[in-house]
Amino acid sequence: MLRNKPSTDNSFTGPHQGQPIAEAGAPAGRAKAGMIMLHGRGATAKSILSLSDEFAQPDVRYLAPQADTHTWYPHPFTDPLTKNQPQLSSALQAVSKLIKQMNNEGIPNEKIVLLGFSQGACLALEYTARYPQRMGGIIGLSGGLIGEKIDPTHYTGDLQDTPVFIGVGTNDHHLPMARIHQSAKILRQQGANVTKKLYPDTGHKVVEDEIKIVRGLLSKIIHN
Repeated sequence: MLRNKPSTDNSFTGPHQGQPIAEAGAPAGRAKAGMIMLHGRGATAKSILSLSDEFAQPDVRYLAPQADTHTWYPHPFTDPLTKNQPQLSSALQAVSKLIKQMNNEGIPNEKIVLLGFSQGACLALEYTARYPQRMGGIIGLSGGLIGEKIDPTHYTGDLQDTPVFIGVGTNDHHLPMARIHQSAKILRQQGANVTKKLYPDTGHKVVEDEIKIVRGLLSKIIHN
């Protein structure tokens, strides 16, 4: 199935439109960079936002949208795309809106990082592959591209050397390793600068090395 762009019409409505946005860090108009943080299934915007304390970057503006019913899409990310509609399209639209909000606040795409964990990581990577553009960075913590089968011909465009990090534990039974490798390959083919790290004997969680990688990326974006 072709991966259509989400509507940019302000009248677009879906289950995730109108949900609360949690925020932290630098206020609008004073931030040197921005991060959009996408929580996992069953979690909250506030829970993923708490990771921002670990990054120790007070000049970054953090925004975390809340998914309706705490779930960006109802079925496993390896199910057919149609089974996860309309929630998936609504989630992609929510990401697009927050990027535009940061742009309007004076933060260009090159200074924006899109980060997600678990289901949020899948959403972040899927958004990146569908709508390629130069971004400050993409962080996929325990996630991969969405769909029953991944057809590389459905992903076109140039990510213009955007840094993409994909981290996953080798004991993470939620994620087929083949999908992780395929996701990294497709993003590289789209021109991303992809780093893929597999953490031995690690399950479905964020590890300290990933925190350090994100902290370093944000520092680089702020000071460049």
